[in-house]
Amino acid sequence: MKMRMLATTTAIALATTLAACGQQSSSTQQATDKAKEAMSKAADATKDAAKATADAAASAAKDAGNATKDAANKAADATKEAADKAATAAKDAADAAKK
Repeated sequence: MKMRMLATTTAIALATTLAACGQQSSSTQQATDKAKEAMSKAADATKDAAKATADAAASAAKDAGNATKDAANKAADATKEAADKAATAAKDAADAAKK
């Protein structure tokens, strides 16, 4: 991708230089047009890749947030259950000590 971008940029620079010197032939014009088209396609591909990356990152963050929420809920439930069992065991022990 970088090599393609470099080649495209070089072709545009060369075509611009030739055009500035007034030595632009039809083949040079065609090369310039192709270079512009390639540059446009490369820019579009870069934009699409950036959007896809942003979408994937947002999705991953959302999934991670949901997983964290679920884990916190499960931990809270387990803590409550353990506390209830400990309270029941303490009550049972106190009742047994009274007898």
